[in-house]
Amino acid sequence: MLLNCDLGESYGSWTIGQDAKAMPHIDQANIACGFHAGDPLVMQRTLALAKEHGVMVGAHPAYPDLVGFGRRSMNCSAQEIVAFMHYQIAALEGMAACQGLTLSYVKPHGALYNDMMSQASVIDAVMQAVSSYQTRAFKGRPPLKLMLQANAFAKDHLEKAQALNLQLYFEAFADRGYEDDGSLMARSKTGAVLDHDAMLKQVKQLIQTGTITTVSGAALKLHVDSLCVHGDNDAGIAAIESIRGLMQSPTADQP
Repeated sequence: MLLNCDLGESYGSWTIGQDAKAMPHIDQANIACGFHAGDPLVMQRTLALAKEHGVMVGAHPAYPDLVGFGRRSMNCSAQEIVAFMHYQIAALEGMAACQGLTLSYVKPHGALYNDMMSQASVIDAVMQAVSSYQTRAFKGRPPLKLMLQANAFAKDHLEKAQALNLQLYFEAFADRGYEDDGSLMARSKTGAVLDHDAMLKQVKQLIQTGTITTVSGAALKLHVDSLCVHGDNDAGIAAIESIRGLMQSPTADQP
C-alpha cells in the first residue's frame, strides 16, 4: 500500500502546507495544477522535490475555482470537464518533462473529487478525460491511471474503467471516519475526523485485515492501493511519519 499526499498548493506569496517535510515520507505526490491552487513556480519547485525524493508524480486537477480553493461544485458539462482536465494535466506534464519526470496518474481535487464519487455523469466525464488524454510528445509513456475512493461500489467503477481501457488506483483516507457504504462521513458529524490514535488504529486494521470499521461498527472490506495522508501542519507531518513507521514495521501485517 502506497502513501499519497496533496501538495503544491501554495500560490504567489501564500504558503500552504509543508511540502518539503512531507515529501520524504510519501510515495505519490498529487500536485495542484493551477485551477484551485499552485502556480508555475510552485509547480516547478514541487516537481523538483518529488524528483529529489523519488516520489511518483500525479496531476491534481480541480474545477476552475481558485477563489474557493476548488471546494465549490460547478455545474459543468461533460465536454467542459474533459477540456479543463486535459488543460491541467497537460500543464503539469509539460513542466514535469522539463525535469525529466513523467506523470503516472490523475487524482481530482476537492469538489470535483466529491462529485465524481457521487454523480454518475461526473465520474463518466472524468474517466473519459483521463482515458482519452494523449499527446504526441508523450505517446510512448504508460497510460495515466485514475485515483478514486475505495468504497462499496468499486466493482462498478472497475467495470466502467475497463470499458475505457483505464486503470485505477483505489485510495482510502487515514484520518476520516466512514459510512457503511464506504463513503466518508460528513465533517459535521461526530467521529468524522479521527484523532492520532484512532487514525493509527484504522491504518493498522486496514493493513492487517483489509477492512475499516464503519460508523455502525461493521467491518467493510476495501481494496486499497494507496492511503491518503495530509501534510498541512506539524501534526499532519507527525501523522505521516507515524503511518510510515507503522507500514514498515515487521509486525504491521500480523493480526
